[in-house]
Amino acid sequence: MPPQQSTQPSTLNPPRASAARRAPGTDRGGALRRRAADATVWYLRVIAVLNIAAVLSLPFRQEVDEHNDGRITLHLHRQHAHHSGQFFTPYLATAGLVSAALAIFFVLVMRRRKRAAWVVNIALSTPLFALYVLALTQHEYRAHVFNWVSAALTGLFVAALLISRREFNAVGDPSNPKLAAAVGVGGVLVTGGLGTLLVHATNKLPGATLPDEIAYTLLRGVSVGPLADHVSAVHAPRWTDIIINILLAAAFCLVLYAGFRSPRGRRLLSPEDETRLRELLDKHGARDSLGYFALRRDKAAIFSPTGKAAVTYRVVGGVSLASGDPIGDPEAWPGAIDAWLSEAQRHAWTPAVMGASEEAGTVYARHGLDALELGDEAIVDIADFTLEGRAMRVVRQAHNRVRRAGYTVRVRRHEDIPDDEMAKLMEKADHWRDGATERGFSMALGRLGDPADGRCMMLECRDADDTPRALLSFVPWGEHGLSLDLMRRDRDSENGLMEFMVVELLLQAAELKIDRVSLNFAMFRSVFERGSRLGAGPVLRLWHWILTFFSRWWQIESLYRANAKYRPVWEPRYILFTKSSDLPRIGLASAQAEGFVTVPWRS
Repeated sequence: MPPQQSTQPSTLNPPRASAARRAPGTDRGGALRRRAADATVWYLRVIAVLNIAAVLSLPFRQEVDEHNDGRITLHLHRQHAHHSGQFFTPYLATAGLVSAALAIFFVLVMRRRKRAAWVVNIALSTPLFALYVLALTQHEYRAHVFNWVSAALTGLFVAALLISRREFNAVGDPSNPKLAAAVGVGGVLVTGGLGTLLVHATNKLPGATLPDEIAYTLLRGVSVGPLADHVSAVHAPRWTDIIINILLAAAFCLVLYAGFRSPRGRRLLSPEDETRLRELLDKHGARDSLGYFALRRDKAAIFSPTGKAAVTYRVVGGVSLASGDPIGDPEAWPGAIDAWLSEAQRHAWTPAVMGASEEAGTVYARHGLDALELGDEAIVDIADFTLEGRAMRVVRQAHNRVRRAGYTVRVRRHEDIPDDEMAKLMEKADHWRDGATERGFSMALGRLGDPADGRCMMLECRDADDTPRALLSFVPWGEHGLSLDLMRRDRDSENGLMEFMVVELLLQAAELKIDRVSLNFAMFRSVFERGSRLGAGPVLRLWHWILTFFSRWWQIESLYRANAKYRPVWEPRYILFTKSSDLPRIGLASAQAEGFVTVPWRS
């Protein structure tokens, strides 16, 4: 059963949880600030919807215009453009997709209470509100009620920002301003150039100069409303306006992507932290079969105050995703978990843990995290493994068949493999990889042949002609254990080659002084095991049917069956989270971290 959340008070309360525990009436100012902060988010949501609706309504307006005489329509169009300058709209309401994208982006970061988002909004909206107040002193603007509404809404937004200032205390995420600037310049040049060519080809009025067309294009990129109508030498069809607006919005989204993406494979683990983690693994590495994977260099490490424990994690899509158990002395785990949660709170990241053991899950639960069972890890105890008996008949026959075909397995530590041989094995591994993406996060090291990983174990399988056909690599699990890291094989090789190699390792393990071997992780193993049994309930049978259906593409059930044949001990692994509503985000972040899903943003 998953560990239950402790009733003891947490040493760290998330912002919303701590607010909920306050006694009624003791923090009225804080409640007002939170309502004001929520109001700014809702304002931005409404503005985003209105901007999108304004763009989508253009085809309908064009349909109406087509029922009128072209010259009268054009005359009215110019007359509207002349008077439209007397109107102004609320903050970020421009009838354009760029503003819609910006508003949506602000919604995402303002919900996470990012200080930088508050600063940018106050810097943009305050001068605009002052300009509106000044404009209302002029008769041509004061005469229109809509201008008073726009000024009032903008002023209320500024007031809500000022009231909620203390709510926005989360520090910013890593960014790439130089890359964003380069993408922005290139995006404007490319989309602006394409838009200008389109305007030149579809302009209904003669005599427009190149500066006129460029100005019209840039203004249409901002808004499909009357803003660009001031360029009197250009009158393009509405579909041209929409395409230009979409192009500029796409360029703006690319700027956001470039500015906040976190490249996969970027080194986050410093050499000093890696050294400290290796020292902890030397002392406590036998506790967790996934411990060595904490040395992935695209993870960051945060240590307990004593330095005796650490949590390794990566931030993906605003989720601080830890994996496995904390590294080090279990008595120091709470300090490392506190430090990790504090870091997540400071950045407004959603904390989550993938693949924690029951022991670690219990400790995480004491810090306010809930648990769900993800599946089970297959661990083979060498002392109990045998090929004898009816239960092992299929494995025994497969092993004998491949051996009779002339295949052999060579087992060596990485440090015992000459550099030239390792280079050839790495080349083969890349060639045999299924797809271009190197997958793995919680249960894969993500590198092969690194000199620092000399204690890893390599299994090399060759056919009767002494040609390499497959390889397995295992990372150390303490002094006398191994944990599967990488499996690669030639697709044209004999069926059952992986099973042959695993059995060979298990048979030679005693000579290698290996006591236990961790194989693959089987998601939802208990569902497959119990779902088809007599007496399974309707919910369990439905869940079993769903997983069996998706196993056609993701091999969920086949992975379980492949591991079950070795008669392993099944050790449950858990996902830890703070709120059930965060599970979709955590699932997406985990899939992205493992390399199964690619999305156009990283943070």
